[in-house]
Amino acid sequence: MTPSLLVEAFDAVRDGYPADRVVADPMLNEPFISECRRRGLHHAPAVLNHSLLNLRKRGGLTGKPRSKRTHFTNEDDYRFASEMAARFLERREGISLDNVLCDPDLAKEFDRLAADIAPGFSPLQYRWAALNLRKARRLEPEVAARIAPPVAVQKFRAVALDLADVPVDQGLYLFFASKQLLYVGESENLRSRLKKHLDHSDNKGLARWLWEFGADELHIEVQVLAANTDTRVRKALELELIRSREPIFNVKR
Repeated sequence: MTPSLLVEAFDAVRDGYPADRVVADPMLNEPFISECRRRGLHHAPAVLNHSLLNLRKRGGLTGKPRSKRTHFTNEDDYRFASEMAARFLERREGISLDNVLCDPDLAKEFDRLAADIAPGFSPLQYRWAALNLRKARRLEPEVAARIAPPVAVQKFRAVALDLADVPVDQGLYLFFASKQLLYVGESENLRSRLKKHLDHSDNKGLARWLWEFGADELHIEVQVLAANTDTRVRKALELELIRSREPIFNVKR
């Protein structure tokens, strides 16, 4: 790929914004890909976006006019949703946030996940919040994903949950609302454990929250572990998630 052609395409659409914004903003990224095509760069969009970010990291975009800043005053309203969406895809796909945002299909899935948790915001807002989290070192890779990566990751809305859709395998689970992580647990049978929590949780904090707020705003993520995962490893993974995510109803041990 010819870097000068990539720079030309970037300059044609950037409107004063940096490379991160051109990749994250659908209103800029689609024209960027079109400009690349006009210059004979027929690589996949994910490859073109990655190449632009790598070019910036190597100093290939220096000397440009000062970039416009991107700032949203209401980021607190959807930052947690962006975090959970990013973590979900990172854990399920085994990839970084850059990989998610550079691939248009994965980026759209990220938008859908975030909007399901905290609806009403634009794709750029969700994506920019995730980039800000990473910049603040709040999306650091978690040890759990490297020790025993899940074989499947699923997300459910509790209000519409059919327990038959929950695997009977062992794994980890997370209960969360639109702005906070409530509880992290582990089980040798995810379906039976979730049923127990939703019928009458033995965690007093979670049970009280469910009684007060109901299931309308409750989301559940399950991370299915391989059948040969040792119980001690599963419990260690639970403790690592409690340490790194700080759910409000878990007691740190």
